[in-house]
Amino acid sequence: MNRRRPTPLTAIALAAVAALSLSACGSGEDSSKGNDAIAGADTEADSSTSASPSASASDAAERPTIKLPSDVKDVFTPEETGKPVEDAILRDNAELVRALDAAIVAQNPRLPALEFYTEGEGAAAAEKWVQGFKDAGWTVTGTTRYFDRAVKVKSETSAAIGYCADESKAYSKIIKTGELTGTKVTKDSYVAYNVEVSKNEQGIWELVKITSTRGAAGCQP
Repeated sequence: MNRRRPTPLTAIALAAVAALSLSACGSGEDSSKGNDAIAGADTEADSSTSASPSASASDAAERPTIKLPSDVKDVFTPEETGKPVEDAILRDNAELVRALDAAIVAQNPRLPALEFYTEGEGAAAAEKWVQGFKDAGWTVTGTTRYFDRAVKVKSETSAAIGYCADESKAYSKIIKTGELTGTKVTKDSYVAYNVEVSKNEQGIWELVKITSTRGAAGCQP
């Protein structure tokens, strides 16, 4: 079984806004499955749009400091769009991804930084995902590239994010032995993510729902 690292969040423009791949490693299921649905995730993106919210509250919020070991790297493209609201959403999404990695490295499903960027069903899914790594005795290593990141603002407090993840240089690692898993690059090394976020009172765009499709055609090189 080629078990790859299940990464946090990316998209095929907005057509396939998608998210976190829990079953790839943590749950012990075969990563060759086409759709990695996450508990509580909604695969249908709302097509409605309305006035763009302000990014000022998000800019003023105090965010936790997230530190990753030197062997764990996340690269995001694009990092910015030039649109303040979309950029605020993308920044919080990137921090969520990094918080997920930090939680796995710390073997702590309730890491405060992770709870800071999640809410409701999204929080439950993220906690379960990290718990899967902990139960398996695995951590993560390598570089994950998140590309084609696109935001669809649906209301003042609701948005969807789509992107792709390139996990060809990211792996799960057995903590006790240091053995790497999922080192073979296949079509399943590329994942499409669909993320729904909600803006809280502090102005943070929190993860509320997430789905993913491993081996998505639109994310292949």
